[in-house]
Formats: sequence, structure tokens, C-alpha cells
Amino acid sequence: MVRPKCLLVVFLLFLFAPQPRSWTQTETQTATPHVIVLHAAGLLDVKAGRVIRPGEILVQGERIAEVGASVKHPADAEIIDLGDRILMPGLIDAHVHLFLHPGAEDLQTVEESVPQRTITALSAARDDLMAGYTAERDMGTEGAGSADTAVRNAIDEGLYPGPRLRISGNAISILGGHEDAIGYNPAQHVFSNADYANNKDEIIAVMREQYKEGADFTKIYETGHDRVHEGKFTTNYQYTEAELKAAVDEAARVGKRVAVHATGEPGTLFAAEAGVASIDHANQLGEETMRLMREKQIFAVPTFTIFEYFADHAPNAAQAAREHEMLDLKIQDFRKQVAAGVPMAVGSDVGPFPHGTQARELVLMVKYGMTPVAALQADLLNGAKLLGWEGQIGDLAPGYFADIVAVSGDPLQDISVVQKVSFVMKGGAVYRQ
Repeated sequence: MVRPKCLLVVFLLFLFAPQPRSWTQTETQTATPHVIVLHAAGLLDVKAGRVIRPGEILVQGERIAEVGASVKHPADAEIIDLGDRILMPGLIDAHVHLFLHPGAEDLQTVEESVPQRTITALSAARDDLMAGYTAERDMGTEGAGSADTAVRNAIDEGLYPGPRLRISGNAISILGGHEDAIGYNPAQHVFSNADYANNKDEIIAVMREQYKEGADFTKIYETGHDRVHEGKFTTNYQYTEAELKAAVDEAARVGKRVAVHATGEPGTLFAAEAGVASIDHANQLGEETMRLMREKQIFAVPTFTIFEYFADHAPNAAQAAREHEMLDLKIQDFRKQVAAGVPMAVGSDVGPFPHGTQARELVLMVKYGMTPVAALQADLLNGAKLLGWEGQIGDLAPGYFADIVAVSGDPLQDISVVQKVSFVMKGGAVYRQ
């Protein structure tokens, strides 16, 4: 539970947080929205997979009014000329951990208080926004419970800069499962980083409590511990197909969805049979699993960046070798998934590595088999669907939120330019220029 003293600290942070340049309290109280014309060398047409040159966008208030090579220039419009840069929709990360930071992931969740971790999450949200991420799905607070509700609401109310957020509270896991205190001596009674649920009834009870506390969706740990032996990847499943289906049905009852951490079979198959919204990590997908994911439009979220990071930052040579072997197997399976037409969304698992650097995920997805346009469509179009904002974000089109970034180069020719976002607008407010 977040205590009053914590709320005071967080409020003070909000009070003294810098506001976006184009936002004023007066503007929110007037009927006439601020009008901006963005001009640049080009803009990304995500659906068509091409760059329109030159590119202009007319922004009225928080929404896009017009898009094209040229647009109307109202007399009262503020003109922002971005020179030789390319305009594109704000990036979407479908798998983040705002409540984690680089370092000992197990220790930080035990040694740091929830108030401290909430402040860290606010800072992480700001870093992600400044890197061009205007929408994210926070895949579990890792033991901080519903503190992400406060972070989401503070951002939505304009108290602090950050992306649009879909949040889940704690993930759900079985007793002794993937996130059960990360192997601590049970006699010490160290709290799990997840909420326990061991059967259908317990899963539903936890979900209802999380929804009451403000969760937008449910995250479930379906597999773990992962192992590679003699070149073969294996992982335990945690819930049966019937148990996952009960969770999916309960979420659907109130208009929500379920995402699963699932790295391999048979857990990934159980998740696909149950009809989850996404299978995150997805190291190993069998033929039937891939067929079901195509049929039901279940997204795989590969999260290559975290696997690369763990492999490159292992504590010793033996662990590094194991991590690299797991990554190599993951790459091989990903290429099969792409060839099989598995729907993809983009998530980095940022948190254990520095926030604001997760555009590396797009670079790796292209490196391992996707075209730049396919990776961008997975991030923007599929990301909007997965977060439940289809028709609102992920494209530059009239009526969409004015979530817009600019990069120095053509992302269809060089995907790495997304790592150097130099202009950020969210909801018509300029946060970085």
C-alpha cells in the first residue's frame, strides 16, 4: 500500500516537474485549441510503407487534423520547421517495466520501498517519452502492486510527462513459480514479485482485485524456469489451457485482455488455445501454436533486447555462454515465426536495461529477419491494436492523437534512425524539440 508520506513526495515531484513547452493551463480552459503545423522533409505513411516528401501535419489541440505533402496553414498556427527530418507516429513499446532499473533485479525489488520505486517509475516514464515512446504497456510492477495505477493516472492528468500507459499491477504466478521471490529461502517469507494464484478460482479472485485497483489488463507468467541442454530449449508450464481460458473469459467479461509471459512449449500452445492477446518472449512456438496465433491474431512479442542485454552482461563466462546459446535458439525460431506469418508486436522488456534505449528492439527484429517496414508496422499498427488504441495512435491520420516524433533519416532505409529521436509530440504538446 502506498502511504500518505509517499503520496506527498510524489505530489511534490509532479508540482515541480517541467511542463511540455506547448502546454499551458490556460489552453485547457479555452474552447479554441492550439494550432500547430509541422513541416519536415518527409513523413512516414505506415500502412502504405512509404515516405511522403515533403511532409506536413496540421495539429489542432490534441489531434491530427490534416496530413500530406502540404496542409492548410491557418493564420493563427504555430509553424514548426523540422528541416531534413522525417515525421513518424510516436513509437509503441508493448512490453516495459517502469518499476525496474539496471542492477540486481532480485535485490532492488526487496531493498527498495514502493515509494522509492514509484519515483523511479516516473523517471523511467519520462525517459521513455523523451526517446519517442508515446505509448507503452507496463507488463508488471514486479512486486509494487497497483502503484502503476498512480503513475498512469498522474500522466493522464498532465501532472508528469510520460507515455500513454496500459498497466497490469503485479503479474500473476503460481506458488514457487517464475517470479516467486526469485529463489529466496522460503523461511524468510520474502514477498513474491507476483500475485499468487494456483487454480481457476484463485486466478479470477486475483484478477478482480487487480481490476478494482485500476489494472487495464492481466499479465500471467505461463512458463519458467528456462533451460538449454544439448542444444534443446525446454521450459515448465505453470497453468493449464483450462486455467488460462478461465482467465481470458474473466478478462473478456469486463472488456479486458490477458497477456502471458510464455517462452516455449507446451505453455505457448496452452496460451494460444486459451486465446490470450499476446505471447511475450515467444522463444519457441510449435507448428500448431503458430497456426492458432495466425487464426486468432495473437501477437508474438519477441523482446530480443533483454536477451541480448543479459547475454552481454552476464556475471561470468559460463553464464554468458548459456545466455548466448539461448539467444541463438531464439533467433532461429523467430525466423521460422516470421516465415510462418505469425502476427508480431514490438516490446523490449526495458527496465533491467536503461529506459529510453529500447528502440534497439526494432533494430534487432530487422537484423534477425524482418524488413524495416514490417517491423515498423508491427510496432505501430499492431502495437496500437494490442494496447487497445487502434484508430487512435500508431498512424499519422486525421482524427488520431497527435503523437508524433521526428528522426534524422528514412527509417525504411535505415531502421537504426529510430534510436535517435529528436522531436517528440504527444497529444499535441511538444515535449522535445
